[in-house]
Amino acid sequence: MAVGWSAAFFLLSLLLTTLLAFGAAYLITGSAEGIREWTRASPADSLLVQGIASLVASLAATWLIGVRANLLDRTALRYEGGRRGVAGFGVGLLVGGAAALAALLLAVALTDAGWIREAGGWEQYAGATSRTLAVLAPAAAAEEVLFRGVPLVLLAAVFGRAAAIAALALLFGVAHVSNPGATPLALANIAGAGVFLGLAFYAPGGILTAFGAHLGWNGALAALDAPVSGLPFRIPMIDYEAGGPGWLTGGGFGPEGGLTATVAIALACLVTVRWTRKDLAA
Repeated sequence: MAVGWSAAFFLLSLLLTTLLAFGAAYLITGSAEGIREWTRASPADSLLVQGIASLVASLAATWLIGVRANLLDRTALRYEGGRRGVAGFGVGLLVGGAAALAALLLAVALTDAGWIREAGGWEQYAGATSRTLAVLAPAAAAEEVLFRGVPLVLLAAVFGRAAAIAALALLFGVAHVSNPGATPLALANIAGAGVFLGLAFYAPGGILTAFGAHLGWNGALAALDAPVSGLPFRIPMIDYEAGGPGWLTGGGFGPEGGLTATVAIALACLVTVRWTRKDLAA
């Protein structure tokens, strides 16, 4: 039953996301042909619309399948609010961002990767970074509701937390197979990130902690002009050159395509496990 309900949750979320994203894009462009052109010409706007559509769809599926069909409440779903939720989001943001920075600095220390100065000042940098974070946030929140929400809670109740985290982390990696330039190592690292985010889900703050960790990782990479899972974001003032070899730095896919990210994600997992155990012992 847990597997069946989880599959139904994913299918319903996908169906609703498709309908909502298409409807929003149609309203913006006025035609199906216009949608294709708009997607190519405005990838950031397209990603924002898709992220919001996916978040709304996954929350709707959470209510229908998690709350109504399986009687899961906020506590079971780990939707923690108040100071604990805010603190969890903040710590998750810090750990995720620190892990992303560690992956980049390892690449700089071990290879010819690095940053070069580009046109633009701090005002342009702050504006572009803020807009990029606004684009990344709905997608990160949606993926947490999808992969660290109802399915994780249902599967963990039957198979245990470790097995549920591992299974959904594998699915999380597979879900990125169509990203530009994805390699087996990149998908393995994204699956590893899924383990990290699954552990964060069971840390203080629940799903807000996982959301913070996800946004911290993606946001730090983007703010430092590195691609995020194969998707480039142009940031004024700095230009990150990945250098080589690609198996170490990740190359054009971003750090997630290289071994430096493997090390950084493993360290983030260890930190999160220690944090969770400390909380349980308190």
